[in-house]
Amino acid sequence: MLTQLLLLIHPSSLIPHPLFHPSSLNIMGGFDEKAFDSPADEPDAEDAERTDESGSSLIPPPSSLPSSLAVCLVSGGMDSCVTAAIAREENAEVAFLHVSYGQRTEARERRAFEEIADHYGVAKRLAVSIEHLAKIGGSSLTDKNILVAEANLSSKEIPTSYVPFRNAHLLSIAASWAEVIGARSIYIGAVAEDSSGYPDCRPEFYEAFERAIDLGTRPETHIKIVTPVIAMRKSEIVLRGRELGAPFHLTWSCYQASELACGSCDSCALRLRAFREAGARDPVGYARNERI
Repeated sequence: MLTQLLLLIHPSSLIPHPLFHPSSLNIMGGFDEKAFDSPADEPDAEDAERTDESGSSLIPPPSSLPSSLAVCLVSGGMDSCVTAAIAREENAEVAFLHVSYGQRTEARERRAFEEIADHYGVAKRLAVSIEHLAKIGGSSLTDKNILVAEANLSSKEIPTSYVPFRNAHLLSIAASWAEVIGARSIYIGAVAEDSSGYPDCRPEFYEAFERAIDLGTRPETHIKIVTPVIAMRKSEIVLRGRELGAPFHLTWSCYQASELACGSCDSCALRLRAFREAGARDPVGYARNERI
C-alpha cells in the first residue's frame, strides 16, 4: 500500500505554492531565510560605489586616481619658465599656477605667465591673489616705501626684496590645488645657489614643507615637491632652458619696471650675469645693461 501511495505522488506536486514561504515552516528549527536569497541580490563590487543622500555617485578622492599630473608654480620669471619646461618633460600633463601677492610688477608677471602657458598649450591654469602679503609689507617688492636696492651680488645679507615666508604661501595654495585635481607633484623654480639668498629657497625648507603636506592632507594623498633647478647656477639654468627650447623671450624677471627691465635690481643683475656666463643673448631689453 505504501509503495502504491508513493507512486501516486508526482514530482510536480512538490513545487511550493505561490503563497507558501519557507518561514511558515518550523521543522527541526525551521529554515534559514538567508539560504533562499538569490545571489543576484548580493551587491556587485562594481556597483558598490558610495552615494550621497541624493543617490548620485560620489567622486573618489582625487589622489586615489592614477595620475601623471603635476602642478607647476609659474611666476613668469626665467627660473620658473625653465622649471615648467622640465615639468613638461617629466609628466604627461602639467597644470600651471600663478600667485600674485601685491608685488610692484604684478601685471607684467601675470602677462608673462599667461603667455608661457599659451606657448605650452596648458589647459589647466589657475591664477590667484594673496594681496595680504602687501598689507603685511616688509619687502621692497610689496611696500613702495621701501626702495628696491641696487644689486650687490657679493653681499651675504638677505636683500630688501625678500618677501617674508612667501614661498610657504605659494606651496600651500599649490598643495590644496594639487590634492583637488589629483596631481602627484608640485614643481617650483627655487634656486639656492648663485641667487639672492632667500631663506625659503633652501633645500631643507622644501624637505620640511613636503613633510607638512604629508601630515596635513588625506592619508591617500602623496604629493612630492620637486625643485629641479635648486642646485644649479643661473648660467646652468639658461643652458638647460636652451636645451629644452624654453621661451625666455616671454619671461619677466625685473623687480621694479614693467616696460623695459631696469638692469640694476638684484633679479636683473643675476639674470644678466647668467646669460653672459652661458654665452647667450638675453632676448629681454634693458634700460641699463652693465657687466656684472
